[in-house]
Amino acid sequence: MPRINKRKTERASYSSTDILAAVKQVVDEGSKIRKVARDTGIDRMTLTRYVKKYSGGSVHGEAGSEQLGPVGYWGNRRIFTEDEEALLAEYLKESCRMYFGLTSEEVRKLAYEFAFKNNKDLPLNWMEKNRAGIDWFQGFMKRNKEISLRQPESTSIARASSFNEVNVSRFFDLLEEVKSRYSFQAKDIFNIDETGCMTVQQCGKVVAPTGVKQVGALSSAERGQTVTLCCAVNAAGQSLPPMFIFPRVHFKDNFIRDGPPGCIGTAHPSGWMTGDGFLHFIKHFVNQVSYNVHKNKLI
Repeated sequence: MPRINKRKTERASYSSTDILAAVKQVVDEGSKIRKVARDTGIDRMTLTRYVKKYSGGSVHGEAGSEQLGPVGYWGNRRIFTEDEEALLAEYLKESCRMYFGLTSEEVRKLAYEFAFKNNKDLPLNWMEKNRAGIDWFQGFMKRNKEISLRQPESTSIARASSFNEVNVSRFFDLLEEVKSRYSFQAKDIFNIDETGCMTVQQCGKVVAPTGVKQVGALSSAERGQTVTLCCAVNAAGQSLPPMFIFPRVHFKDNFIRDGPPGCIGTAHPSGWMTGDGFLHFIKHFVNQVSYNVHKNKLI
């Protein structure tokens, strides 16, 4: 959990202008510290400390105001400057765009190496664990709103290497050329994809007595099997009957008895889409599209 400190008092809430004006009353005008502290509401010991800082300088005026330094609480000690943290955040974003995003542990190790190479004054726990602390990481994420912790999707090397600006631009150029040549409409452009469906759905939460170690709910089976569902939808938002691929050696008609109207099914021991299964779906696709064109409608 992030640590959030809430201010409980009004101490050290004076502005630098008020402090400097009160200090000048004491040093330049010769007023008593107690009287000035009582009139301005500034703590007497706080005013005394700033008077000593101001009087310790060789020159008053602007030089004396610079001697006072920051007024109030300085906040947590920062390991990196704002520019260095911006550089680190940009590196993390670039790594994510390259499909090599870093986890929180890896970011903490990277921060330690970055600080060590730049001869930073590192905290003791950084040196002991060879990584930045969790408090630094939480503060770093809070200060850089353009990055966040996300759950990545598994992406194959083939897809990562092919999905780039050159290939995407070429795809749309070819699509535009084909559309202008054959005058395709939205209803003529289909997207075919497959997804996996579990035969046993996950049970929802139920109300149960407290203290019970195990709570059960009846289902068709304890562990389900993955059934591949292949669908086709055109750019107008209309769909064709899907095809199911069951993890079986032989397909039976009763497998799709209560399925969507017009759907078909096939079987494969793995339950995955194969070359034969795709050919089976293409024949189904051609039959459905030919029927719909003849009837001048889509399912």
